[in-house]
Amino acid sequence: MEVAAALVEIHEQTDVAEARRRAIERGAQLGFDEQALGRVSIAVTEAATNLLKHAGGGNICIGPAAGRGGFGLQLLALDRGRGMANVPKSLRDGYSTAGTHGTGLGAISRAASLDLFTVPGKGTVLAGQMFPNGVEPLALGGVSLAMPGESECGDGWSVWSAGALTSVVVADGLGHGPSAHSAAAIALATFRRHAERSAAHVVEAIHGALRSTRGAAIAVAELDQRQQTLHFCGIGNIGALIVHPDGSTQHLVSLSGIAGHVMRRVQPFSYAWPRGSVLVMFSDGIGSHWSLSAYEGLSARRADVIAGVLMRDQRRGRDDATVVAVKSGEEA
Repeated sequence: MEVAAALVEIHEQTDVAEARRRAIERGAQLGFDEQALGRVSIAVTEAATNLLKHAGGGNICIGPAAGRGGFGLQLLALDRGRGMANVPKSLRDGYSTAGTHGTGLGAISRAASLDLFTVPGKGTVLAGQMFPNGVEPLALGGVSLAMPGESECGDGWSVWSAGALTSVVVADGLGHGPSAHSAAAIALATFRRHAERSAAHVVEAIHGALRSTRGAAIAVAELDQRQQTLHFCGIGNIGALIVHPDGSTQHLVSLSGIAGHVMRRVQPFSYAWPRGSVLVMFSDGIGSHWSLSAYEGLSARRADVIAGVLMRDQRRGRDDATVVAVKSGEEA
């Protein structure tokens, strides 16, 4: 399955149909049956229609949702509209601020696992997830978007999980376009072959696999829920930080270099990973001057909502961009 999300700008009614088509196509790739594809259609249609009615437009992102044993479909609706003054009322059928029947959010919540973050006057990020039978959601959300004007994304992310262990990778192929996409794809494929090994071993394996490519910035986080520890190993400019339960922020250390070309040494760093912590990893297509504390209540939202808010607000727009958020000690 394609790792990068499909981005559909919603400005008019025909865009709603395009978002629905993209979502059904992704669901079919995942093996969703006809009934599940019907739920996908309902969720994306209602989300995109709400963007037009209530926010004057916005963006729909359709990409993979992280699961244990496979991937599901993730829907993100991003806007900078007027926000919701009363979320519980908005989720009830029959409540509307636009003179409609008021079934939009209720319909989405029945079709998909729903969470959202909204600030009156500043907009809303809505996240819906749908999984094939047998795939268990993870408390992780990731989204990669290609640089505007590019058809292929040179960034990517992936995840592996077994028991109390989870490993996450973010890769940013040097530059952008097809060659960057190829480098990132090789990095992700190599991660998947070695993901059960240590973070340092995985980075070394990716470095070797990328020698024939233009190279990439990479970072691997190895999360041990039982020991409440996080082992991190990065080469290049993948940013990463932990937001602890008390609100303090700890930036993770990556070493300089380009995986596949220049890597003087591999050194993992270990950090505390207590319950209630949030890990955020991001490529340099995302700005670095932000803090989750500026978004009151966001750290309590689901991981895919956190990733969606940061993508909406911190995407630079002149490079491929990736954000991955992981929550400690929580089910999805």
